[in-house]
Amino acid sequence: MNGFDFIAQCLKAEGVSWMGCFPANPLIEAVAKVGIRPIVFRQERGAINAVDGYARTMRGKVPGIYASQSGPGVENSFGGIAQAYGEAVPMIYMPLGAGLKGYDVKPNFSATRNYAHITKEALSIDRPDRVSTQIQRAFHAVKHGRPGPVLVEMHPDVCGRDVPEHAMNYKPSRKFTYAPGRGDVQDAVKALLGARRPVIWAGQGVLYADATEELRQLAELTQIPVITTMEAKSALPDSHPLALGSANRTAPRNVFKWLGESDVVLAVGSGLTRTTFGIDIPDGKTLIHSTVSAEDINKDYTVDIGLIGDARLTLEMIIDEVKAAIGETGRETDQVLVAEIAQGHADWLDEWAPLLNSDETPINPYRVINEINKTVDHQNTILTHDAGNPRDQIMPFYQATAPRGYIGWGKTTHLGYGIPLMIGARIADPSKFCMNFMGDLAFGHTGLDIETAVRAEVPITSVVINNSTMGGYNKSMPTAMQKYGAGNQTGEYAEVGRALGAHGIKVEDPAAVAPALREAWKQNREGKVCVLEIITRQDTRFSQYHDLL
Repeated sequence: MNGFDFIAQCLKAEGVSWMGCFPANPLIEAVAKVGIRPIVFRQERGAINAVDGYARTMRGKVPGIYASQSGPGVENSFGGIAQAYGEAVPMIYMPLGAGLKGYDVKPNFSATRNYAHITKEALSIDRPDRVSTQIQRAFHAVKHGRPGPVLVEMHPDVCGRDVPEHAMNYKPSRKFTYAPGRGDVQDAVKALLGARRPVIWAGQGVLYADATEELRQLAELTQIPVITTMEAKSALPDSHPLALGSANRTAPRNVFKWLGESDVVLAVGSGLTRTTFGIDIPDGKTLIHSTVSAEDINKDYTVDIGLIGDARLTLEMIIDEVKAAIGETGRETDQVLVAEIAQGHADWLDEWAPLLNSDETPINPYRVINEINKTVDHQNTILTHDAGNPRDQIMPFYQATAPRGYIGWGKTTHLGYGIPLMIGARIADPSKFCMNFMGDLAFGHTGLDIETAVRAEVPITSVVINNSTMGGYNKSMPTAMQKYGAGNQTGEYAEVGRALGAHGIKVEDPAAVAPALREAWKQNREGKVCVLEIITRQDTRFSQYHDLL
């Protein structure tokens, strides 16, 4: 058995059922022979982003697998893998190498050298008897510590040779978890219970650790309100009485208010990376930082108490210490606190009601968001935004109710991410209505992968808010916009969808948005991909209250 066929056997043993790819790699044929489905996308980034969406929806239980050709395939994949690294997504990238005779010869593009800074491990299979070892290393690395991509370069003049019999002993990897010391947990609980105005800052590590129930228990036991990061949106239902909302650079007003007024912050399952596309935790707080990666502690913030370990194990330990301190049932419901949160949320929605309920045409994007909120079955929907204004507009207002019902992203903001992300999510969970909310500019980046969804029979819905311009760029380049229309574009995106084999719907009347969403849902249930184009106006008002921080 040659190296490619043996790698396919290893992937099968790890539970891999499909692989995103583009456009040529011997592993594609090898995985097909063992029953792993290869899906060829229209370009490299689409395949990577779909593998990304799959990995997130699967909580990393089975990492996403992506393969590309050597040379331009490796070069073109860089942006997508960089995005996965910034977003902490567990996937394995398996490019074809240049071969031992030329992998280190300039100007050949070396995958291991160039990807070393945007992957957890950059490995190379340089001997047939090391196939098993390198694949095991890759799966171990992708399952432990901070999630992220791992690269395994496959040289054709190595993997095309037979693997020695003694080296064909692959054993599937196991995930091992660890927890912080009890003394540190006790210190954290003492600080939390003694706080005047504490808040929990929950990151996507809560989702990866399947710790959403533990997060809810801790919040209710202690009566401490919860902010989720953009990546962790859905870790606590937005309807929960102690939910303050999710923090992008836009957020519900309650998020800004509680961050500003808090004295103790428990960050759990978060790397606490400062980013332009997020809200910084203000100085002057007692900061308790729970993370699976020791490198995150004191990285961007000075931490008072560090808790290094799996989010679920850590939350379980905190819950046990809280019960030991204040009793099994915890604190009584703080009616004053709950009322304050509810009133703050109601006042915020009242402030935005004119936009959320606007009847203007072209349609206000906030009206579209409101119609989505009122129409979809939140328990059975997975939704994502795209980069730019669509992210900043929908993230605060969409009501996520079930874990992983919203895929938030944005540490690096590649346009067009939403379409392939939903393809991967739908592959991971075919029972869900999978929908991305994007702008017309973003559609130009990955819109042709609508055809991939059609061909692969993965029915998703893409909502394209078409305002014929790059949202918000009038301010940053007014002369270029006024004199040359530099940021404007045109297109009939429902028509493009139809040409690619999808069901296309175009909406220009606000009253038609909800019926169109229901039709898209129906089309998806019948196995049809849907492109829903909504003609909108540009609106650059965002839910930001930095004066409260």
